[in-house]
Amino acid sequence: MEQHTVNKRLLKQVGRAGDVDEERPLIHRIWTESKKMWIVAAPAIFTRFSTLGVNVISQAFIGHIGSTELAAFALVSTVLLRFAIGILLGMASALETLCGQSYGARQYDMLGIYLQRSWLILFLCSIVLSPLFIFTTPILIALGQDESIAEVAGIISLWLIPVIFSFIVSFTCQMFLQAQSKNMMIAYLSAFSLAIHVLLSWLLTVKYNFGLSGAMISTILAFWIPNIGQLVYVFGGWCPETWRGFSILAFKDLFPIIKLSLSSGVMLCLELWYNTILVLLTGNMRNAKVAISALSICLNINGWEIMIALGFFAAASVRVSNELGRGSSRAAKFSTVQIVLTSFAIGFVLFIFFLFFRGRVAYVFTESTEVAAAVADLSPLLACSLLLSSIQPVLSGVAVGAGWQSTVAYVTITCYYLVGIPVGVVLGYFIELEVKGVWVGMLVGTLAQTVVLMILTYKTDWEKQVSAAKLRVNKWSAESNQQAEGVEQNA
Repeated sequence: MEQHTVNKRLLKQVGRAGDVDEERPLIHRIWTESKKMWIVAAPAIFTRFSTLGVNVISQAFIGHIGSTELAAFALVSTVLLRFAIGILLGMASALETLCGQSYGARQYDMLGIYLQRSWLILFLCSIVLSPLFIFTTPILIALGQDESIAEVAGIISLWLIPVIFSFIVSFTCQMFLQAQSKNMMIAYLSAFSLAIHVLLSWLLTVKYNFGLSGAMISTILAFWIPNIGQLVYVFGGWCPETWRGFSILAFKDLFPIIKLSLSSGVMLCLELWYNTILVLLTGNMRNAKVAISALSICLNINGWEIMIALGFFAAASVRVSNELGRGSSRAAKFSTVQIVLTSFAIGFVLFIFFLFFRGRVAYVFTESTEVAAAVADLSPLLACSLLLSSIQPVLSGVAVGAGWQSTVAYVTITCYYLVGIPVGVVLGYFIELEVKGVWVGMLVGTLAQTVVLMILTYKTDWEKQVSAAKLRVNKWSAESNQQAEGVEQNA
């Protein structure tokens, strides 16, 4: 009876919120939603550009040190670093669901507790991941990679261990602040860090010839500088409603957070590891250095466009979670449609541009004409990948905002690993299309996942999602309040 009463109340709230939105003129609703979307998306896009820019700058300077160093860095950053980012970003993305819905429901005090719980979970994950970066060389050799590349990759991976731990603060603070639409500070810090990275990379690798060590020192500093600024911003009183200091509640009731974090981790890991497997497949082909270098350059270009889509991923997760927490099913649906269309329009422009631009941009990353020619040959596939990448991450952002991570994980397994990779193996190895065949497989898997996610989003019962969000927020907030009262009584 009590459950029925709660659900009835929630549906009434949904109706009222939806009625208010429907009464507004369409142009006014589009303009209002655009402002809310870009408040989150613009800083998020810039921040992700800056983060990717750190890797691109490092790769550019390392590429001019030598082709073996370039291939090794590409292998480590695309395989191991992407593997770790997939786990840590995935586990942290549970924070997007929880903080976004709690903020929309005005349960502000819960955001700081969720943030601390996420720090604990990601720290434990980083400890578990560290051995992969310590034993990189034997792992890559066992996977069939070139021994000379694997040796240099082992040196690079040791330098990247501090970078792994930097993601604990980086990912969680970004999601904590994004849920409150306070991510402009993150963009400023990222810009400052990127400028420092360019200067230090030039000084340490070109002027003073510290080589690989100089490039990696600059990379570590570039990832840690924004973290210090974010912590100062959170602890310094700029988030008075959502950060109320450290709490013993961070150590309590962790199981539901871990469960949602694992679902989030599996969802994003399966997507990020997809490209990793493609690079490993490429590493076993003839002339592996050229193949890996060409594919990594194309994936880097694709990565720039994905940073735009990931900015809209953040906007989608924040807007959908905020509206679901607020109790407005129609606003959540309207936000979804507008963000998807905006991201697709940008992706279409880039699709046309790179379809005709071909591979000239490869010379930014390498001086090898052989690698540049291979990139030019892959450009049509790159253009198609840019178009699909403008839609799929945004739909994943909607899933995070609504808490569908488990469902998307099953979709990803089916589309990527049961469809995309087998097609890539057949085309790349048996039909001997080499890198082209592998990439076509990637596109087939991505297309299949995009279509399935569009169908799922279209058929979603948004009123049911509002009820689920409200029940989740109210339940966990009530449990935390009871625990806080118990702590005070014991004290």
